[in-house]
Amino acid sequence: MRTAMILTLWCCLATPAFAAETYPLLYEDDFENGIERWQPSDTDAIAQPSWEVVDLKSAAGNPTKAFRTTGKSDYQPPFRSPPNFALLKDLTVGDFELTAKVQSTNVDAGPHRDMCIFWGYQDPSHYYYVHFGAESDPNACQIFIVNNAARTPITTKTAKGTPWTTGWHEVRVVRRVDDGTIEVYFDDMDEPFMAAKDETFTWGQVGLGTFDDNGNWDDFQLNGVEVKPTKSAASTK
Repeated sequence: MRTAMILTLWCCLATPAFAAETYPLLYEDDFENGIERWQPSDTDAIAQPSWEVVDLKSAAGNPTKAFRTTGKSDYQPPFRSPPNFALLKDLTVGDFELTAKVQSTNVDAGPHRDMCIFWGYQDPSHYYYVHFGAESDPNACQIFIVNNAARTPITTKTAKGTPWTTGWHEVRVVRRVDDGTIEVYFDDMDEPFMAAKDETFTWGQVGLGTFDDNGNWDDFQLNGVEVKPTKSAASTK
C-alpha cells in the first residue's frame, strides 16, 4: 500500500500541468487520405499551390505521407504576419490541446528558419500564432497576436531559439481561454518551450504553416472544446 501511494504521488508530480484537464478528441489527421479538411491561404490553391501531400519516411524509417508546405504563398495578409498557412475547416475551438510532428526542411534559411502553428483564427486580421524560429528576436521564436495590426509578440516565457535538425520534432500548443494561458512545447513535453497569457480571442480556427520557409507536418491531433463562433473581434470595433 505504501509503495502504491508513493507511485501515485510520483505520477501526480510528474504529470505536466496541461494534463489537469482532459479534452475530447475533435480531429486527427495523418494525411494518408488527402487534405480536403484543410484550407490553404493561397488565393488559387489549384493553379499555384504551396501545400501538397508527399511520400516520406517517418522518424522510425517507415513509409508515411506528410502535409508539406512547399514555399511562399501568393496570399497577401492585411498586416505583417505569416502569409503561408492552412486552416482546419469547419471547426472552431475554445480550450484545446494541439499536437503534431513537424520537420523543417529549409536548412539554409538562417536565423529565421521557421514553422508556425495558428489558433484563435477569426479572420485575417485577428488570431494568434507561434513562430518556431531558429534564433530569438522580437520577430522570431515568439508567440504573437495579430489584432488588427502587424504581429506583436506577447511571449512571457521566451526561448533562445528553436533547435531545428533535419529530422522530425514533436510540438504541442495548449490553450485555456478562462485565464488566457498559452503554453507551447517543443520535443520536451514536460516543460513549456514558450508561454504567454492573453484573453483577447476566446475562440477560433487552428492551422499549420510558416512565414516563408518549407517543411512537413504529420500526426496532427486536436483535443478540445468545440464552440460556435460568436462576434469576431472585428465586428466589435
